[in-house]
Parts: sequence; structure tokens; C-alpha cells
Amino acid sequence: MTKQITKQNINEAGHLEIGGCDAIDLANQFGTPLVVYDNGKIRSQFRKFKAVFEQSNTDYAVCYASKAFANTAMYQLVNQEQGHIDVVSGGELATALHAGFPASRISFHGNNKSKDELRMALENHVGVIMLDNFHEINLLNQLLTDINTNCDVMLRITPGISAHTHEFIQTGQTDSKFGFDLESGEAKKAFEIVHANKSMHLLGIHAHIGSQVFELKGFEMAASKLVDLAAEWKQEYGYEAQVINVGGGFGIQYTDADDPLKPEAFVQKIVETVKDRTKAEGLKMPAIWIEPGRSIVGNAGYNLYRIGSRKDVPGIKSYVSVDGGMGDNIRPMLYDAKYEAVMADHPLRSAIENVHLVGKYCESGDVLIKDQPLPSTKPGDVIVMLDTGAYGYSMASNYNLNPKPAIVFVENGKAQLVTRRQNYTDLYALDNQLK
Repeated sequence: MTKQITKQNINEAGHLEIGGCDAIDLANQFGTPLVVYDNGKIRSQFRKFKAVFEQSNTDYAVCYASKAFANTAMYQLVNQEQGHIDVVSGGELATALHAGFPASRISFHGNNKSKDELRMALENHVGVIMLDNFHEINLLNQLLTDINTNCDVMLRITPGISAHTHEFIQTGQTDSKFGFDLESGEAKKAFEIVHANKSMHLLGIHAHIGSQVFELKGFEMAASKLVDLAAEWKQEYGYEAQVINVGGGFGIQYTDADDPLKPEAFVQKIVETVKDRTKAEGLKMPAIWIEPGRSIVGNAGYNLYRIGSRKDVPGIKSYVSVDGGMGDNIRPMLYDAKYEAVMADHPLRSAIENVHLVGKYCESGDVLIKDQPLPSTKPGDVIVMLDTGAYGYSMASNYNLNPKPAIVFVENGKAQLVTRRQNYTDLYALDNQLK
């Protein structure tokens, strides 16, 4: 059985416990499929990141990458931990503002922000706009002129570093849709345009090398390249970067086969690298910003399902179906992402077979976990998929017109419904009747 479940996660009834709440009770109270977040784990990881900076006496910001998972309650939780957030759409921005999140601690990312989205950011005094391309520089400049205002910006640099991760979630290599390429001179050209613009205050420079990265070297290289770039611009233009933003992408454990470093170990290496390189270049130490998403919410999330039908193919495989699937977690189909699951009522019981854990969607590829070891099961049993907190619900769909699941936050033995389950009416609420 998975190393991620120990006797500490088991209550007196022998059931899996999440944030002090019995998983069976959660399924019975809120229904399935159900997404559950352990707030204590989220708070703990935030504080571990912050401790690295504070112990090294480094100015910093921990900017939660809300694309990993966002709703009103999540933004409020980040605010309680005094974190920053980054948003990548008008929808995320609107939800954050609705949650009462301070606009001054919001960074607005994205490679194709619309004019309306940029106007929304400016009118709400968002903390910093991350410039991604020349079109966006021109669009923002038009708006700043029209509104007669100014704003803080950062340049997203493509540093030419390929992280060792799935090709779809590599973002730091030269061949990427994101950012200003360093090698071709695009980054320098963008800097000259922005540095000369009196309405844009260039706060610093940013890079993001990918997601689910397990090796320190990529972050060390990215941090070094950003400091080298800052030193070059200081010497040539007299510009001094106030912020070096190295993004996120710190890998987490999904299965026993994964053996990542602790997320805060990546931050420690980044801090050491920036300190060493700025000292060597004679630069003033900038603030260091990070943008973790998966490493804050990934291990804090759980998907609860009820088992339904079963199909046994003699000599080949057994298929055990659940009442969710690719509509609430498409990552196994999209990235071949690996997960593990346990039975809620006896999570440490020895397995007697390996099965394909599959969803209810009308697709042969709707397989959540291949070769999942399980004890004996029956229809109605609650099974818990572990470490589903990042990019599960945020990528959820209404495929086959299935409603999206409810989301519950648990902490200190108390459960709160933070996003209600969609009902059938929600599925056609935006439709118009044919005339």
C-alpha cells in the first residue's frame, strides 16, 4: 500500500481521516464524486516556504499560482496566510477580487491577455502585470495612455532551459509560446521599450521553467541567468531589478515511485544562488518571488468516489468503475499522470488484485489509474484517489453533460462546503431554446 497513508491517517473506526474528518462521513454527507482539501496541509506548506526566506533574511513573496486550483475560499485561505497570488485570466482575477483578495498582491500572467482583461487589471490596481510579448506591451501602453495612469510590470523571460518533465508542461525552453526569448535578443528589445516608457515601472524579471520538476539544477540555472541578465542591464542601462521571480514547478510525490525533494529545498537553492550571484556581480540583493501552485495544493487534495460496476476480462484485466472520471480529473488522460488510491473504510488492508480504476465517461481512455492494487471491493464502497489537489478540478469539464463535483474544505475535524455540486439545471442554464 502507498507510503503516503500511515496509521496516523486512520481513525478508531479504521477509516481514512482527512483533516480530522472521516472520509466515509464526508462521502455520506456531501455525496460523491467529491473533492476534499485539507486546509492544514495547505497552510503548512505556505509556512515552510516563508520560513526559508525569513531564516535567510531575504525579502520575498510566495505567489500562489491559482491556475492549480482556484475558488473564492481558496483565495481567502491564501489571504489568511498573507500570500500573493498570480492569475492568468479575467475569470481568476474577478474571482479573487470577489473573494476580497488585495489587488496589490495580485500578479497577472498570460500570453494573450485581452484588452478588456488588461483594463480590468488597471482599473482594479492589480499589483503587477507580467508582460509576455510585444503585442501586449503595445496594448498595455494604449490603455495606460487612454486611462492616464501607470502600473508596475515585469518581463517574462524565456531562459532557454528545458526542465526534465512532460513536454506539455515545459515552459522555459527557447521553443515556447511564453515570454521573451533571451538568446535571440527579444528580451533586450522588450526591456528597452519598457524601460523607456514612463507609464510602466519595470519591477523586475521573471522566468518559469516548467511544472513537476524534480531536479535542483534547472532552478539554479534559471536563477543564475536572471541575475546575469540583471547585471547586464545594470551595466548597460543603469537599471536595477527590484525583484527576481523564478516561478514555480516544484515537483511533488504522486506515487511511491516518485522521490522528490521537499518543495522548500528548491527555494533554499534558489535563495543561495541569487545571493551568491548578486554578490559576485556587485548587485543589490533583490526580493525573490516564487510561484508555487501544485506544491501547495497537490498533496492536500483528495477525490472521493463510489464504486459502481465491474467488468472482468478473463486472463487480461478487471475494470472497476467509479462515479467520476475524466470530467473531474483529466490529467491521467492528458499527461499520462500517475496516481494512487485507497479504500476509505480500510486504507491499509492488503491488496488481493490489480485493477484498472475507470470512470463513467463514454471514452475508452477514461482510465484514472492503471493497475491499481485493491482489496476486495463491492458496489457502493468509497475509494479515495490521493494527491489530486492540483489541476484536477481546475481542468474539470461537463463532458457527457455530467455535473461538476462539490468541493469541501476540512480543518481540525470540521468540514465546510465551499463549492456546491452542479445540478442538471446548471448544465443548460446558459442555453436558449431554438426558435
